[in-house]
Amino acid sequence: MVLPILFLFCCFSATTGFGSERLINPKKLPMFVDDLPEIPTLSGFHGRHSKHLRLGMFLKTWKFHRDLPPTPVFAYGVSKDSATVPGPTIEAIHGISTYVTWENHLPDRHILPWDPTIPTAIPAGNRGIPTVVHLHGGITEPGSDGHATSWFTNGFKQKGPSWTNKTYHYNNHQHPGNLWYHDHAMGLTRVNLLAGLIGSYIIRHHHVEAPLRLPHGRKFDRPLVIFDRSFLHNGSIFMNSTGNNPSIHPQWQPEYFGDVIVVNGKAWPRMTVRRRKYRFRIINASNARFFKFFFTNGLRFIHVGSDSAYLAKPVVSKAILLAPSEIADVVVDFSKSMSDTVILANGAAYPYPSGDPASEGNNKVMKFYISRKKEVETQRVPSKLIEYPKPKLSDASHTRYIAMYEYTSDIDEPIHLYINGKRYEAPVTEKPKVGSTEIWYVINLTEDNHPLHIHIGLLAALDQTELVRLEEFKDCMTKKNDAVKCKIEQHARGKRIKVSSHEKGWKNVYKMMPGYVTKILVRFSNIQSNASYPFDATAEPGYVYHCHILDHEDNEMMRPLKLVA
Repeated sequence: MVLPILFLFCCFSATTGFGSERLINPKKLPMFVDDLPEIPTLSGFHGRHSKHLRLGMFLKTWKFHRDLPPTPVFAYGVSKDSATVPGPTIEAIHGISTYVTWENHLPDRHILPWDPTIPTAIPAGNRGIPTVVHLHGGITEPGSDGHATSWFTNGFKQKGPSWTNKTYHYNNHQHPGNLWYHDHAMGLTRVNLLAGLIGSYIIRHHHVEAPLRLPHGRKFDRPLVIFDRSFLHNGSIFMNSTGNNPSIHPQWQPEYFGDVIVVNGKAWPRMTVRRRKYRFRIINASNARFFKFFFTNGLRFIHVGSDSAYLAKPVVSKAILLAPSEIADVVVDFSKSMSDTVILANGAAYPYPSGDPASEGNNKVMKFYISRKKEVETQRVPSKLIEYPKPKLSDASHTRYIAMYEYTSDIDEPIHLYINGKRYEAPVTEKPKVGSTEIWYVINLTEDNHPLHIHIGLLAALDQTELVRLEEFKDCMTKKNDAVKCKIEQHARGKRIKVSSHEKGWKNVYKMMPGYVTKILVRFSNIQSNASYPFDATAEPGYVYHCHILDHEDNEMMRPLKLVA
């Protein structure tokens, strides 16, 4: 039972829209007035030797827009003065370990509302803000994976039930590519990320990557960490403090959508570029917003990687649909532009796919000003990139059915979401063998598209098949919660959707379409070699898999994952 007093203590704040403060109209904020910031970089290595970093989480203020007052945020950094939103980009080298001591310097009370009626990390006496850091896309030992119950408060005064150690070890033995780090505390992920606890992480492998001759150097190789926020007139981040089912969950809402698009910490920034190729590592760090990126003048994206892995060959596209937590690694050739300016725009509905269309404010991302001076550039994106073992059904040793459910109240509003009809706290049911490959049929019985993320696992999407007689199948699944007994083979016979060419490689996240069965191959081993994990992946506290819409993840759309020998 949750006491009402606890709710009053935890959920009301000056930043939630109470009192005289009003939500700012994004139309009042001019676009493209701030330059795109260059995210500071931290080296996670020292020559050919490992390096120990200390990164803190601090309460400070941040200027998201020229005309907005400073915003209270939580930020990662070496010190409070140097902390940024997003946090510094950590650059690691393949095969060289990086050690990070994550230090919580946050105050006792949160700057955003949170809801203790969903499974939440609540320290004794309700003092302190629980945090824990997950390296998204990392093939990491369990004790350094940032398990949701491995949280800790300021000064490690209080610790979660599966807390492991102060310093995390990232061995960086995996393939080169793009990762990102973010908070992962139980029931608080959505508010801690909304407050600013995000940052990018790149694993480089010079011997493998240098021959590709892709754009490099800080000027031409840029992470773009993109997310949405809403603000009050006093500059504070706005988050609704009243839930959609307030009698059940006083604060929890099924999705958070902001009306201001932020890139690298600035709202709708501008960037001046030369007429040449640039590499952009685009991370969707939003809580729930999908982006469908496109250039207003028809410029193309050249995909070279998806999530943490390179593609076998480049793929050209006019648009990119990117779910929360997905990463698109692209090259853009501005010499092909017929204009001197171009806007990176967004055309995704919210919630995706059947919500409101993108509107003024959230349909523009940033603006590029292109130099008129022509350049001679001899480098081309190679026709072949990095080829890893192709997904093979013959490699699979086990098949699983993973069903996604949404449960609603008497007023037909969501109250929680489960995977396989089970709460997070229910005993673990997914126990893959280390080194194995499995087939997962992910059955989405909800109306939302859910980006599925599997910690430590790499996945390859094979196809998506529409469910026919969907309501009949839903009724059966609600009663029996068993895809085989509900004769899924008689329902998975509808329209079949092929996987997009730029998403056919190994990924960390994939978009599970509503009313469809998505067939994925999940690999619990490295892809760049046959070498086993350089750590005990069967150790406690294990791993998890979950929907990466953070509001869903926080309200139980997450299940434990335990690897076995």
